[in-house]
Amino acid sequence: MKRFAYLVCFGMFFVVLNGAVVTKTGSGEGCGTDWPLCNGEFIPAYTIESMIEYSHRLVSGIEGLLVIAIFVWVIRQLKKKDAVFYASLTLIFTVIQALMGALAVMYVQVPAVMALHFGFSIIAFASSFLLSIAIRRYANNPEATEVVGGTPVNDTFRYGVWFTLLYTYIVIYVGAFVRHTDSGGGCLGWPLCNGELIPELTGGTLIAFLHRVAAALLVLVVAAMSHFAYHSHKDNREIQLCGIWALILTIMQVLSGALVVFTVTDKNWFLFTGLLHTVLICLLFSVLCHLSIRVWQLRTKRQ
Repeated sequence: MKRFAYLVCFGMFFVVLNGAVVTKTGSGEGCGTDWPLCNGEFIPAYTIESMIEYSHRLVSGIEGLLVIAIFVWVIRQLKKKDAVFYASLTLIFTVIQALMGALAVMYVQVPAVMALHFGFSIIAFASSFLLSIAIRRYANNPEATEVVGGTPVNDTFRYGVWFTLLYTYIVIYVGAFVRHTDSGGGCLGWPLCNGELIPELTGGTLIAFLHRVAAALLVLVVAAMSHFAYHSHKDNREIQLCGIWALILTIMQVLSGALVVFTVTDKNWFLFTGLLHTVLICLLFSVLCHLSIRVWQLRTKRQ
């Protein structure tokens, strides 16, 4: 089960990356408006766009079957509340993103809705990540309890972690909105936007600039959270490591965003940097989800 959970997590990660390739290459209409067929065929005619889109459907379909299998397996055999919860979340958001993907093919969707599609994909991956951690713990120690013990954390830090997670999701959504409105070229240059500290805030420039400002604030928010995670929890190495990794991944995410800007005119490098940007945000969001669960489990109990 542990190995199968790893496979599900890796598969979900590949689905997110595959979806990013579809968006980055403009292959969303590679199969026309047909679903689940591609241009009316089970095996489509060979074009780059149709093969990219169809491969995304194929990978997503296989991953959907794996998610159903791990869900049933956990429900029938493991029967641990946390694992059941993570498996349920993985299944729910996998179904939601699949339905949104199908609707996006058959009907024209506004960028705001398509940005949610990416956001739900991130949640599905994070849920599979948490599930793999939980199953690994039970596999290594069958007698393990559902709630891992540790030194309690105070309410202020717990709310701070939850705020960081929520704000990170907002930044992810804004970034996806930039992608689906083709606003990536609205701010050329980095760290300045079109050579100005505050550019003319219209159209794609406004959207891209808002994402930059949100990302800059995210660094400050994560840095503050990481500071308290490290200095106020010296007796909890897990909390410290989560804080450290969250800060490292946030900084790398911002730098990868700069690479996306610098490579916007080169299709090959732009695809690579865009995928790197996606990988890092998947990892960051998953670490913050894990930390959010842990601070809830370690909340201070009121007398």
